[in-house]
Amino acid sequence: MASKGLKLASNICRVIVGVCFIFSGFVKAVDPWGTALKVNEYLSIYGIEWLSPISMVFSIWLCGAELMMGLMLLFRVRTRLISIFALVSMSFFTILTFLSATWIPVEDCGCFGDALKLSPWETFLKNLIIMPMVFTIWYRYRHEKILVFKRIEIVLTVLFCSFAMGVGTYCYFRLPLIDFLPYKEGANIYEMIEAQHDTGSEDMSEEEYVLVYRNKRTGKLREFSIDDKEWQNEKKWEWVETRVDNEVSPVQTLVSEFLLSDPELGNVTQEILTQKGYLYMICISRFDKIGEKCNERLRAVVEYAEQQGAEVVCLTPQPLREPRYENFGSDLDVRCYNIDATVMKTMLRAENGVVVLRDGVIEAKYNCRKIDFVE
Repeated sequence: MASKGLKLASNICRVIVGVCFIFSGFVKAVDPWGTALKVNEYLSIYGIEWLSPISMVFSIWLCGAELMMGLMLLFRVRTRLISIFALVSMSFFTILTFLSATWIPVEDCGCFGDALKLSPWETFLKNLIIMPMVFTIWYRYRHEKILVFKRIEIVLTVLFCSFAMGVGTYCYFRLPLIDFLPYKEGANIYEMIEAQHDTGSEDMSEEEYVLVYRNKRTGKLREFSIDDKEWQNEKKWEWVETRVDNEVSPVQTLVSEFLLSDPELGNVTQEILTQKGYLYMICISRFDKIGEKCNERLRAVVEYAEQQGAEVVCLTPQPLREPRYENFGSDLDVRCYNIDATVMKTMLRAENGVVVLRDGVIEAKYNCRKIDFVE
């Protein structure tokens, strides 16, 4: 029989850990794309990039599991079972964050997504504080039967699981419920860039594109400069991503790396972002992976913009060797410009979609699966 002191301590720990797990799981679940990017970063660091195709599934599951554990702890549903899961997961991530802070350093562990940035050492310290609380919870409930569920517990488990996994799935097919990043609705991108430059960031003209390609025969990744011609051998190399290479911090990078260009006009960032009226920026990750339904919606966007007399451009991280136009099945040719892959994913958490600007200010963003303003 647990003492009154142990009961009180375990209840306090259960509430604190539950709330922490709920907050951490929710802020990541609403942005599964961001969590998947962080997962891919870890996979790259540990040399297991071959798992990248399942990073999104793992992202939704990981965030959902954390959110579900928090809810079950808070409402005291199968506490012993959940405390065991919590101990295992906390042990794993404590070791991981220690490695991230020492031998394999990263800038941000991503434990609270983009809502709250913690350094690896701060995350490690947070884990060291939570671990004894989780152990206290387990110790209090160690005599409970693990897999004997009451009827109300079954109902709550199904409800919490559906909610936790549903949040991430919904945000994957749509857009994040809450946008913690700089390119949120109401932001003026060019003004943010100018403000970043005024604080001492590098000039955009000094930033260089880095092309990442995969050797089709060996599967190994290799980086090329934009001037290197070897990457143009499509029989040998498969494009993976395009990024901008500079030395600014990750926070500055979110804004300072916003660069639009093409082989003929060069840097056209200012010209595009400072246009008056409506501007529809169609964002495409890969032209060869645009689904039929998505292409139909993008065609409707182009035709809608044409009827409005508004400007429409296409942004893609896919390397442009020469000026390129896409019409998406419409009668209007849309000029395409290069953008860094991570910057585009920061601005629009989707494979393909549309960002609407009005007088340079982001008015709305749409995943290609849900472009409803032209319906």
